[in-house]
Amino acid sequence: MSRTSAKDRAAAEVAATPEKVTAAFVDGFGHAPDGVWAAPGRVNLIGEHTDYNDGFVLPFALSEWVVVAGARRDDRTWRVRSLNRRQTVTFGVDGLTPGRVEGWAAYVAGVVWALGEAGHEVRGADLVLTSDVPAGAGLSSSAALECSVLTALVELSGVEVAPLDRAKIARRCENEYVGAPTGLLDQAASTLCEAHNALFLDCRTADHRQVPLDLGAAGLELLVLDTKTPHSHVTGEYGDRRHSCEEAAKILGVTALRDITLDGLDDALARLPDDVMRRRVRHVVTEDARVLQAVQVADDGRLADLAPLLDASHTSMRDDFEITVPSVDLAVEAARAAGAHGARMTGGGFGGCIIALVPQGSSDTVGQAVAAAFDDAGFGAPAWFVGVPSAGARRLS
Repeated sequence: MSRTSAKDRAAAEVAATPEKVTAAFVDGFGHAPDGVWAAPGRVNLIGEHTDYNDGFVLPFALSEWVVVAGARRDDRTWRVRSLNRRQTVTFGVDGLTPGRVEGWAAYVAGVVWALGEAGHEVRGADLVLTSDVPAGAGLSSSAALECSVLTALVELSGVEVAPLDRAKIARRCENEYVGAPTGLLDQAASTLCEAHNALFLDCRTADHRQVPLDLGAAGLELLVLDTKTPHSHVTGEYGDRRHSCEEAAKILGVTALRDITLDGLDDALARLPDDVMRRRVRHVVTEDARVLQAVQVADDGRLADLAPLLDASHTSMRDDFEITVPSVDLAVEAARAAGAHGARMTGGGFGGCIIALVPQGSSDTVGQAVAAAFDDAGFGAPAWFVGVPSAGARRLS
């Protein structure tokens, strides 16, 4: 995995490998697993809070992932061990009612439940998992967990599920079992992405295609910097933003804010009752337009021209959608001052990570500059690595 020297990343967190989960499986269960599967976290290059507005997104999968070793059981029991949490949770069919299993294991029970709700018979299984996707950082560690477990259980159960349907099932797990009101972006990226590409996804139609993202050929790389300001999608702020968008769409008489174009934006804003709602709508509409511009830029091979789009996206999230926090804003400002061409927060907001488009080989220099700015401001030390566009969920062995 490509990463720079983030000293405070614990060794156990970094080493999410097939060998590690296989050894732990044998040690814990006394026999070899039937297979090892993985699903990655993701970076959203651009397109924040557009997914649940039926809009457009442009994520890519990371080389950081959740790895799962698994074996079939002869009963309807699921026994799951997390190496990161150092916990084992066991549940049966009675644990598949939403709310019965909590914490990290809810994402596992939720996958079993969602597969069942989709009409699939899921076999009991023993699972061991580990992750090097930073949790609470806006890099979709939860979707990586869902999609890795789903990929394992589908194969262990002999179930046929198309890739896009897998993403939808994983999203249902997060929405209805865990209770996080996310869109399809995270699970689609973890399932559908291909190496060296970003994924252009129309969240209304689910149409998608790969978009070339060869940053190295353009003399660039993407710094992913974790501000260590944790966030959670199960908090009220995310839901408030979604509710505001849905209310605005009702007032404007459209199915979703995706139906408002840049040409019609001023008229739409004039019809809304308050400034807060107007700013929320302006972010979504302009962000959708930025995604479409970014796709064109990438298709044309003009990757350096992504920089002003990243900058504009961050300004919109800060001023119109109001989902950034002081540590995130400082990280973006410090990255730009240290030579980043463009930078923005990535993820649902209220903490988490920024991304910065930087000259190839300069991520560590920019990361150190942000760390120095954090130290001066009294924030804790950040961690960073180079984001490498990678493949989605798959069997490893």
